[in-house]
Amino acid sequence: MFLILRPLRLLFKALVIESTPTQMSYGLALGVLLGLVPKGNLLAIVLGFCVAATRVNLAIVAFAAVAVTFASSWLDSTFDQVGVYVLGQPSLRSFWEAVYDTPMMPWTDFNNSIVMGSFICGLLLIWPVHRVSRPVFQKYSESLARHLRDWRITKILLGAEWADRFGSVDA
Repeated sequence: MFLILRPLRLLFKALVIESTPTQMSYGLALGVLLGLVPKGNLLAIVLGFCVAATRVNLAIVAFAAVAVTFASSWLDSTFDQVGVYVLGQPSLRSFWEAVYDTPMMPWTDFNNSIVMGSFICGLLLIWPVHRVSRPVFQKYSESLARHLRDWRITKILLGAEWADRFGSVDA
């Protein structure tokens, strides 16, 4: 029973207890980056590990990544144009060839124009998304957390965490 509730407990705990507005805004920005990059390559896996290693709100990262993943397919033509431009620069040709010859770099699919374009656009969006969302999180995160703490489901889920800890102690 508690294994089913664990993801919900972690979500409510992340929203209610363990986040500052800066962590939430950077989580949103990194979630946008993760959502824009196509999945199934080494680049997406490395980005996922890097995001998991930072102190950002992982619940917001997950929600943003899922939402942006569904929306990013409509922007593939734009990402393709950006990727073709970046990969087609004559001055960078020798750099891309050297990168492709290094071990494991071909698995990142950086030579795919959509992957490169979405990665570049995601990197360019990190700072603006953070700057725009931080004041919003500063204004609403405390009141949202206060309202969520008062919900019965939150009290049950966070109480279930304590019950799970005390129930697993061998006496």
